[in-house]
Amino acid sequence: MAGGTLTTISPSTNQPILTRQEPNAEELQDLPKKAHAAYLKYRTTSLSTRQRTVKKALQLILDRKDELARELTEQMGRPISYTEKEITTAVARGEYMLKISSDALKDTPGQAEHGFQRCIRKTPLGVVLVLFAWNYPYLILVNSLIPALLAGDSVILKPSPQTPTIVEHIHKIFLEAGLEQDVIQYFHCGDFDRISQVINAPEVQLVCFTGSVAGGLAVQKAAAGRIDCRVGLELGGNDPAYVRHDVDLDWAAEEVVDGAVFNSGQSCCAIERVYVHNDVHDAFVKAVQKVMSKYNLGEPLNEKTNVGPVISKAAVDKIQKQVADAIKGGAQDATPSNATFDSLPSTNGNYVKPTLLIHCRPDMQIMQEETFGPIIPVQAVASDDEAVRFMNQSDLGLTASIWTKDVQKGQELAEGVEAGTVFVNRADYPSPDLAWTGWKNSGKGQSLSVFGFEQFVRLKNFHVKDYPVK
Repeated sequence: MAGGTLTTISPSTNQPILTRQEPNAEELQDLPKKAHAAYLKYRTTSLSTRQRTVKKALQLILDRKDELARELTEQMGRPISYTEKEITTAVARGEYMLKISSDALKDTPGQAEHGFQRCIRKTPLGVVLVLFAWNYPYLILVNSLIPALLAGDSVILKPSPQTPTIVEHIHKIFLEAGLEQDVIQYFHCGDFDRISQVINAPEVQLVCFTGSVAGGLAVQKAAAGRIDCRVGLELGGNDPAYVRHDVDLDWAAEEVVDGAVFNSGQSCCAIERVYVHNDVHDAFVKAVQKVMSKYNLGEPLNEKTNVGPVISKAAVDKIQKQVADAIKGGAQDATPSNATFDSLPSTNGNYVKPTLLIHCRPDMQIMQEETFGPIIPVQAVASDDEAVRFMNQSDLGLTASIWTKDVQKGQELAEGVEAGTVFVNRADYPSPDLAWTGWKNSGKGQSLSVFGFEQFVRLKNFHVKDYPVK
């Protein structure tokens, strides 16, 4: 059966910009077989050989950052002034994983005992299938690709149809860096039933998925009949921020707006709910309005733009529905006057103005669900305890942030927050030396740090007794 044609639609014009062909049935079946054959050879290479290849590939990515950044802007709509930073950050993240790989993958010695040798060895897992999203495709891909290759696995990549060229560049770059044929393969596909065929191929030993909670559940269900296939999920967030009474409000407003609006709010760890102490609520709202009045919403290829379109018309509809629901429930639109918000670009793009909502309540849809848009909903709270209680009222738990001059108190409050990462005086920054992991419905498994290698290896124990000499 022949595969269909996938069309990438520009978020800034809603016009087609690229097409890609899905594999036919035979090509789809061959992917895991080729990957497994490549793995059997690649797993025997030394770690130092893999490290050299990865190091060279990362440099090649960096050398091409201008080209890669422009394509990213065209395909997913992030302003051109920011997309290069994703490339350089992805390379830096890969370099960190490369730096720690020798320690992360080394043998763990067993208990010392005369006449015995014991150790735990981290051996390559096999074929890894990586299904990754469009919002930060290079950063997301690095999380899985680099540790998988360093561990000795082969990899099949399936990008979002919104950003199809990423895998093509990565495949070409790693071949140029000396990686053997078929250790990295890719395919374009928009049909989950066909993707499930690859998930269920016996050669595939791990599926890494980054995307929505619904998508993660579908992947988990597809793999549910297999004991030998692991699933790692990096899913959505509804990440809260708490602004305490003691904070510098002008500084906190700059940071919170950036954490909520950057990438048009299309980040799984964007600030999506803001709880502000009663004592500073009104002053904080004014500070946020001052910050928002300076933002520029516009076409992403304009160097002055710092907020571009969201990804699709469906995304616009979802965001607007949540805003309308909040206002109907008593929230107030407190967005400041801003010429770029009031006159949207005339390109028929998916533009959503950054919006400040006040008087929000915990039962509103916008406080309960992931919005994935440039919206800042604010709710007043009476105390630290009340803030933490509201922060934890979500079935998602990716990140959270606390903003305070009293760093020790911030750390104490962080202990009670239910999230995989809790920031104090920072937000929206997955640090490569820390494990990126979601609590609740925000995912399972982890990437980054030394723990980020664990899902790409299997443990093998060696228990050797000396031969008795008579």
